[in-house]
Amino acid sequence: MLKRIASILLVVLVALSLSGCVLSTAGLKSFVDSIDGYEFLYPNGWLPVQVTDGPDVVLHDLIETTENVSVVISSIADGKTLADLGTPGDVGYKLGKSAIAPPDSGREAELVNAGQQDINGKTYYLLEYAVKLPNQQQRHNLASVAVSRGKLFTFNASTTEQRWQKAAPKLQQIVKSFTVY
Repeated sequence: MLKRIASILLVVLVALSLSGCVLSTAGLKSFVDSIDGYEFLYPNGWLPVQVTDGPDVVLHDLIETTENVSVVISSIADGKTLADLGTPGDVGYKLGKSAIAPPDSGREAELVNAGQQDINGKTYYLLEYAVKLPNQQQRHNLASVAVSRGKLFTFNASTTEQRWQKAAPKLQQIVKSFTVY
């Protein structure tokens, strides 16, 4: 009888510890582009958007259609590393001026936070922006920037400022999941 109780307790403890591992990515699917060499997690219920010029891929929420993620791939000089492009703050500032709020777009982007993470020997700059659109609507953008095989990869996640508090933990997890190879 004591062995049976111990066995049941062991099974319950193992199940709880395994479910703890799974919960961190619960509700997320994996997007893999093995041709361009990147992958990331995105929420169930998000759909691809057809684009002809610009991002390599765009996905948006089925219900909150203004909530989205995208990947932009740009060429850079051979042999350049992310560090060669500057610090996280430098790159974040340049990205804000050229891609998030380019001249004549009417948008304003304020770099709120700039950091760095290393995954499997690759460096990623993690950037956060407060963005003001011409119609006075506020947005919040998170980005992960990396260099691989002579290309600059920019992963961007965006939502309205009204949804930011609710969406922030999931979007941060998604942006940190972005990897290049």
